[in-house]
Amino acid sequence: MNSSKVYPDADAALAGIVRDGITLCCGGFGLCGVPDKLIAALHDSKVRNLTVVSNNAGTDGAGLGLLLKTRQIRKMISSYVGENKEFERQYLAGELELEFNPQGTLAERVRAGGAGIYAFFTRTGAGTLVAEGKESRIIDGETYILETGIVADVSLIKAWKGDTEGNLVYRKTARNFNPNMATAGRITVAEVEELVEPGTLDPDHIHTPGIYVHRIIDGSPYDKQIEKRTVRKRPEDSNALVT
Repeated sequence: MNSSKVYPDADAALAGIVRDGITLCCGGFGLCGVPDKLIAALHDSKVRNLTVVSNNAGTDGAGLGLLLKTRQIRKMISSYVGENKEFERQYLAGELELEFNPQGTLAERVRAGGAGIYAFFTRTGAGTLVAEGKESRIIDGETYILETGIVADVSLIKAWKGDTEGNLVYRKTARNFNPNMATAGRITVAEVEELVEPGTLDPDHIHTPGIYVHRIIDGSPYDKQIEKRTVRKRPEDSNALVT
């Protein structure tokens, strides 16, 4: 048994903890902060019938889109499907189970699960399809619906920097879901762009304490993909619009 949290690669980090039918939390927002190396290893492992909790499912051929293409995902718990045509196709064809959540509700469900909170009441979604089949209460004249916390068998997350004890620092948009998902996994596996020795990270800058992280890999180098590239117009283009 490995007494260290550091594993040589993604395949080794997932060995013995992934199997058919488990629930996974997968960090990332679009293609930002996505644990690409761990997803690729999960793809190669050929495990199936997965329930995956993620804000979205990446894009066609990238991020969780790899697992959708090979039909390894049975159910998605998500808030957005717009950038993945295969996700949309499978859902509309009845080939993929989908549990839609408002984005803030999804984030809070994951945070609650990590904090040991079984459920909470929220006004978001009351009176809509989101509320169907859920307990509701009138509180102070407003309708609230009950949402349950999410706890995953395994959480796969991505951080900017991490030390060998599992302390993690995220950067910008990658902080949207990764920190909460790190706490919601019974086993949390992190990949980082830079792996450093303990004491290197400023304690005040650590976002996820190492107590939540069970396994970690150095995933560098990365090919950072962009979902939609937009550029600023050239000054001459802007002038041409002035009449």
